[in-house]
Amino acid sequence: MRHFDLSPLYRSTVGFDRLFNLLDQATSNDAAPSYPPYNIERTAENAYRITIAVAGFGEGDLSIESKENALTVKGEKQSAEGAEKREVLHQGIAARAFERRFQLADYVQVTGASLENGLLHIDLVREIPEAKKPRQIPIGAGSAAKILEAKAA
Repeated sequence: MRHFDLSPLYRSTVGFDRLFNLLDQATSNDAAPSYPPYNIERTAENAYRITIAVAGFGEGDLSIESKENALTVKGEKQSAEGAEKREVLHQGIAARAFERRFQLADYVQVTGASLENGLLHIDLVREIPEAKKPRQIPIGAGSAAKILEAKAA
């Protein structure tokens, strides 16, 4: 038995819903989808790239949506009107519809996407606002602290 009941935590905390949902998803026994395969790489200190193998899909077949802290990539093969029907003897290239979701950390934004050679590249960057960045606080002696207080007033 590898299931944990997190409902008591939901009742006694405020504002941690997203964290508990992530824990609940991580401990669930549902098999994670494996299609389409993807890579996540760090391209710089605060830059990332998700590469998804989408062979057989065109730009019109794919949609990328970034909402709050979630990135959703959907692919659905559009049936061409008036296209001739072909008899496929072996189909090794999967063209089934898919939906892949990624949870993004705070302050991670999608900066662009490109499709080349059957690979969908999604570029991400983490931009922390100045107000949230760590800053140095000077330590002063008693008289220096009073001077700083006087300047602030």
